[in-house]
This record gives sequence, structure tokens and C-alpha cells, in this order.
Amino acid sequence: MTIESIISGAVSKALKALYGADVDAGTIVPQATRKEFEGNLTIVVFPYLKASHKSPEATATEIGEWLVANEPAVSKFNVVKGFLNISVNPSFWLEVLHEIAEDPDYGITKADEDSELVMVEYSSPNTNKPLHLGHVRNNLLGYSLSRILQANGKKVVKTNIVNDRGIHICKSMLAWQKWGNGATPESTGKKGDHLIGDFYVEFDKHYKQEVAELMEKGLTKEEAEAQSPLMLEAREMLRKWEAGDEEVRNLWKTMNGWVYEGFDETYKKMGVDFDKIYYESDTYLEGKDLVLGGIEKGIMYRKDDGSVWADLTPDGLDHKLLLRADGTSVYMTQDIGTAKLRYQDYPIDKMIYVVGNEQNYHFQVLSLLLDKLGFKWGKDLTHFSYGMVELPEGKMKSREGTVVDADDLMDQMIESARETSAERFADMPAEEAAEVSRMVGLGALKYFLLKVDPKKNMLFNPKESIDFNGNTGPFLQYTYARIQSVIRRAGGVDMDSKPASEPNEKEATLIQKVADFPAVVKEAGRTYSPALIANYCYDLAKEYNQFYHDYSILKEEEENKRALRLLLSAVVARTLKEGVSLLGMEMPERM
Repeated sequence: MTIESIISGAVSKALKALYGADVDAGTIVPQATRKEFEGNLTIVVFPYLKASHKSPEATATEIGEWLVANEPAVSKFNVVKGFLNISVNPSFWLEVLHEIAEDPDYGITKADEDSELVMVEYSSPNTNKPLHLGHVRNNLLGYSLSRILQANGKKVVKTNIVNDRGIHICKSMLAWQKWGNGATPESTGKKGDHLIGDFYVEFDKHYKQEVAELMEKGLTKEEAEAQSPLMLEAREMLRKWEAGDEEVRNLWKTMNGWVYEGFDETYKKMGVDFDKIYYESDTYLEGKDLVLGGIEKGIMYRKDDGSVWADLTPDGLDHKLLLRADGTSVYMTQDIGTAKLRYQDYPIDKMIYVVGNEQNYHFQVLSLLLDKLGFKWGKDLTHFSYGMVELPEGKMKSREGTVVDADDLMDQMIESARETSAERFADMPAEEAAEVSRMVGLGALKYFLLKVDPKKNMLFNPKESIDFNGNTGPFLQYTYARIQSVIRRAGGVDMDSKPASEPNEKEATLIQKVADFPAVVKEAGRTYSPALIANYCYDLAKEYNQFYHDYSILKEEEENKRALRLLLSAVVARTLKEGVSLLGMEMPERM
């Protein structure tokens, strides 16, 4: 039982004893006492004034006196206006520390046979370009969310839908045919996804040139874009692909193969993975069949040009295109087909799509269409909508080749960690220093992108993220490594030991912070927010460093106090490591 639930129950009894009021303990929510006041937990008494018929101060004082007299966990209290600040008995915090230390999975709930099955989709790359900074935030959010849901006792399937077909893919293919001169990853020394991305940029360069030339001849921009020979060729290639043209299909398989090898390398370096990968080329036909079937059911309609639409105006939306006039599919068609296949493959209880907020409308429509097509789970899908990530220089554009490449970014972060920590790593073997640089560089990247509320747009500043002193990944890693150093010098810590020294106020505050971990994990799972975990870990690390600064550990002469501080340090380290693992971060044992 947590201290919060003990206090809630005790306050409920106090209200009954003092004022005859029946107040459900579940409605009484103690908050952590603000740092400027003495105490561990605070109760706001304003809701109980009708029962007490007294002033806020008098009511808080009477409840506090009752708690001290009747609840062993409460040692003293103070009142600030209508706020009752409660100090928890140090002996209680000692018991809490022992319980936490004995539980290696403290704060983590394991799944069982009856656990809810949640599928989380993230990444969703196109095979016409390498992964970039936007993809990095997507992958890290999706992977972290999966870890957090697993820590809340859910069974989780991590899934990816690869957008491996469509006009954008044909643009890269066509550019390779025209200007590639048979280039391969082997002949160029480039990762396959980078090579294909170069041809996507090449297509856009020639396409813009064609449009400009046509506009010089008197055409409007719209007319020039429609009549561009390059774009017409790309559309014809897409039509041939969907018709199963052997030459087009073989080129498509070859070039996509290059890209997948590149993606796999990037995912491995990033530390994310998937349980199941779906491909749009396998799912879009399922979607087409469902859409065509929707015409017969009167859910969709066909226009004179042959295109297929859904009228969503009765639902407050507009008309949505599902099949183009030439019969080719749009993203929505593919997502309908993918959803059907997923529910055939797994007994999913919850489907979560990790996709940027520019697709909010798309998922509104998808949910509606799936429901109209008879899939009862359509209305229950969740779009985990997150904000965009930008650099100080501004937005990124794939077609213009101005994106921040994921591979380059990770390499840059690792190199920055190596340069920043050169003095720290001076005594390490080169191989260990390289591994720690990797952990710190990627930890800095992951923490910086995940500490922000997912719903918010954010600015990524690489230099700020690598700082060892701020609210950063390296600060957490350094705190962990510092504790491990203390434990090594002490000759280790027995987690089953039960030191008898009662915690002082600072130690009690630190124990309380660790004890909050299960509630933070639960709330992060409820709200789909890795940021809650990140900022909890920062607060815990900050609290520990203050404790480390104020009190001696290894030089403490009183054996019980030394044992208490060592056990507390070990518990903090374990909690930090468990917490950041939910963000996909690793902890170096020394720095």
C-alpha cells in the first residue's frame, strides 16, 4: 500500500470521526508538498469546509491533530491557510525503502494471459528517401510508448507499415532510369536509402525546371504541372506498376531492396525494432476491394470520371477521394486494407497510430470509414498525434534535399559526445570510450526529443541536448554512473539488507521520490506520454545529486547510516535505469 493511499484512508476516517462526513478515500488525493514548505504530502481541505463549518485553518488543524493521534505513518503537520502539510514518520519511509529494494521489478507490471493486446504502429517510412529527424521523433515516441504500455501490463505488438508504392516511389525509379547510369549501393559506396533519396531529389530538380519552362511559354503553374512530361511519365509508371508490368516491378523490387537494407541499419543504430512489418504493396488491394464493396453498400460513390469517393458531410466532414480516376489508390485506401489485415492477424484490443498532427484529419476519416464498412473497432482506434520537430534553421523539405538525415544526425550526436567527454573518457580503453560515446550521444538525442510533451511542436538543438548539467540525457547517465562508482568503491550493495537507521528529511524526500515511480509509469501509460517518465527521471537525478552534495556516503562513520545511504543510492540507480529504459536509453556503468 502506498503512502498516498494510507493518508487518503486516514483523512477519510478523520472526516467521519470529526464531522460525521462520509467521504470516499478515493476522492482524497494527497499531493507532494511544495519544496518551500515543510512536509511530504499536502491535503487541500477546502472541499470539507461545509462538513466542518469552520475556517480552512481550523479545519486543517483539527484533521492534522487527528492524524498525528491516530495514524502511525504521520509524525507531525503544519497548516498554511487551507493546506494541510503532513510529515510522514521516518520509520515508515525506512519500511518503504526496504520494500522497494526487495522488488527488482518495482513500478513495472508484467502482462499475463488476460492482458489487453495493444498494437502500436510507428515509423511508416516511404521507400523513396532515407529516414530523417521527423522519423527519429516518430520512431522514438512509438518505441517508448510501446515500452511504457508493456510496463503497464499490456501485451504489445510493435508494427510498421512501409509505404513502398505510389507516385513518390515512381519518381525515384524514373530518375534512376534516366540519370542513374546503373548506380548501385555497392558501386557508389552509399547506403541504399541514401542513394534512392538522391534520385528523388534529382526528379524534383528536373520537374521544377520543366514546369518553369512551360510557364515561360504562357501556361499557368497548374497547367504546367499537369502537362510536365516527367510527371506524366511517373504517373504512367505507377499505372504500369499497378497493372503488374514485369519490368517496372523488377526495378521496384531491386530499388526497394536497397532501401530496406539501409532502413534496417538505421533502426538498429537507433535501437528500435518491430514485431511485424506490413507493406502497402500487400495491403492496398485489400483496401481497393473494401472500397469497391462500399459502392455496392451505398457507402461510397463513383464520379463520372471513374474516381471513387465517400460523402462524409453528414458527419461534419467533406467528400473524401478513395480511388483516383485511373483506378490507383490513395493512402486512405491502403490504411483501410492494412487495418483489416491486422485485425485478421491479431486479436487486437486497441490500435494506436503514432503519426504527426498534420494527419489528424486523415485519422478522423479512417475511423469513420472503418466504422461505416462494418468494422466495430473503427471508432476505437487511437491516433497518437504528435507535434513537428524543427531545427533552429527552420522546416525540412525532402524533395529539396534539405532534411536532417537520421544517420548523419546520430553520427553527429555520437561524435559530439566523444568530443565533449574526451577528458572524462581519457582513462578508458578506446573500445569502451567508443561504446560510452555511443550511449551518451544517442541518449542525448532520445531524451531531448522525448522530454517534451508529445503534442507540442519542438525545436531540436543538438548542442543543448549534449550538456551534462541541464535537463538532458547525459545528466541522467552521469548521475547513474556516479552512483555505480560509489557502489563499486563500497564493494557492492546487498539489496536484501535492512539498515536500521531512520532516514533524515533529505533521505525521506528521496525515498518518497522513488516511491512515486509506479504512479508515474501508470500515468504515462494512461496519457501516452513518455515526457512524464523523462521529467520524473530528471527530478529524481536532481534530487539525488543534491543529497550526494549534502551528505557523505562512503566516509559516513556510523555503519547504519552508511548502509542506508548505500541502499538508497542503489535503489535510485535502479529506478533511473528502469525509467530511461522506457525511453529506449542505455546507462553506461562509468563515465
